[in-house]
Amino acid sequence: MSELIERFVPAPAERVWSLWTTADGISQWWSPDGFRTDVDRLDLKVGGELLYTMTAVAPEMVAFMEQNGMPLSTASRKHFTELEEPRRLAYRSVIDFVPDHEPYEQLTEVDLVPAEGGTLVRMTVEPLHDEVWTQRLLAGRANELENLAALVSAGEA
Repeated sequence: MSELIERFVPAPAERVWSLWTTADGISQWWSPDGFRTDVDRLDLKVGGELLYTMTAVAPEMVAFMEQNGMPLSTASRKHFTELEEPRRLAYRSVIDFVPDHEPYEQLTEVDLVPAEGGTLVRMTVEPLHDEVWTQRLLAGRANELENLAALVSAGEA
């Protein structure tokens, strides 16, 4: 069963869309705390790909990755399945970074709902292969949305 994460972002849907669909925007907030995201390719169309590299940079994240037998940098791929500017996007993430597990795809759907003073971001996340990895994914996505809201609130975006 899919999980829903919601977060209010104090910016219009058009601004949130831009931060979610441009290389410059993605690199400012996409990664969870302790990681950096570098966009390698962005082809914003249905069927297009987002390719990026996420790198652990904080000492505690470096230690976590090493303890779990995972590389410090991971190249990630997403394929856009829906794009309705500036209200909805969806993508399938290629999950190929789990040690001792065959690669598979996972769906995320994002709705940007105009609200007083900003946008309500509703992210519907398909679960991963087990509860531990699903909870890691949900924690990471929630942290990313906090980073997005903080970036907009600080006026940096």
